[in-house]
Amino acid sequence: MQLRTPRVLYIEDHEDTRELVTLLLTQRSYEVVTGATIESGIALANAEEFDLYLLDSWLPDGSGLELCRKIRQFDKTTPILFYSAAAYASDHDMALKCGAQAYLIKPSQPSDLCRLVSELIAESRRVLTHAC
Repeated sequence: MQLRTPRVLYIEDHEDTRELVTLLLTQRSYEVVTGATIESGIALANAEEFDLYLLDSWLPDGSGLELCRKIRQFDKTTPILFYSAAAYASDHDMALKCGAQAYLIKPSQPSDLCRLVSELIAESRRVLTHAC
C-alpha cells in the first residue's frame, strides 16, 4: 500500500516566513496548504484532511494557542507543531497544554524543522496503522 503525499496546514501571518517554509517542505515532498489567520486555519482544517498542523503563536486575529484549542475540539489526533519566535518556556508549556505535540523556536535550522515534521507525521501514521 502506497501512502499519499503528507499534507501540512501551515498557519503563519508573516508572508516571507510562510513562503520560505512552504518552499522548504514542498522540496521535501510535502503538500503545504497555508493561511494567515485563525479564521482561515479553522476553515481549512474543517474542510480538508491534513497530516500535520504547523502553527505560529502570533496571528492577526488572536493567538496560535487559541487556534490549537479550536482544532482540538474537532481533531484530537492530527499532530500540531508550533513554529514560533515566542521563546519562553511558558510559551512552550502552554502550547503543549493546548494540545500540541511539539514546539520549535524560530529561527532554527531548516533541517530541524524538516526532521520534526517528518517524525511527527511518521509517529502519527504508525499509531493510525496499529489502531486498525
